[in-house]
Amino acid sequence: MINIALPKGRLGEKVYDLFEKAGYDCPSIKENSRKLIFENAEKGVRFFWVKPSDVAIYVARGAADLGVAGKDILLEYRPDVYELLDLQMGKCSMAVAAKKDFYDDTERTLKVATKFVRIAKEYYAKKGREIDVIELHGSIELAPILNLSDVIVDSVETGATLRENDLVVVEKFLPISARMIANKASFCFNTEKVEEIVKKIGEILKNGESL
Repeated sequence: MINIALPKGRLGEKVYDLFEKAGYDCPSIKENSRKLIFENAEKGVRFFWVKPSDVAIYVARGAADLGVAGKDILLEYRPDVYELLDLQMGKCSMAVAAKKDFYDDTERTLKVATKFVRIAKEYYAKKGREIDVIELHGSIELAPILNLSDVIVDSVETGATLRENDLVVVEKFLPISARMIANKASFCFNTEKVEEIVKKIGEILKNGESL
């Protein structure tokens, strides 16, 4: 049985559709219930829903053989997993955003609010810019509005939330999409099965059937 961690929400539902088209269906997952684990013994797969930011933990720790996580999560937390496939879903960008009248005074330390601390530090280190990182985990858009920070570093899809809060994108610097990942030990023990899954899903993506 291959255990597959899916991120809760629309992305996870799209990812499940990919598995279904590849022949790894589990009809009970579409039933309206509070269940978190669903399996199809005949197909040898077990799916379970987890918080998107936790998928990589389940995979790295071996509770899941496969999972789907955003490239932003993989770069920020560096889980010890194999990255197998770009699913070309959940596309967005890591970006710097600020108030419309923002001016970067390089004579002083830049205050940066973000939940992506590693990514922000590496981005500004390449620029040689001194920063003060303020780690937040929700409503990050508030930080510049209330003068807690000068800018924010966050993932941006359409930019609607920024616009609604009178913020603008200063720079997009990292493309992000959902990636299929594998536990390293599981991959070694189930190489043939995992590669078969990856191949079938890759063919679906190549043919554009999921789009």
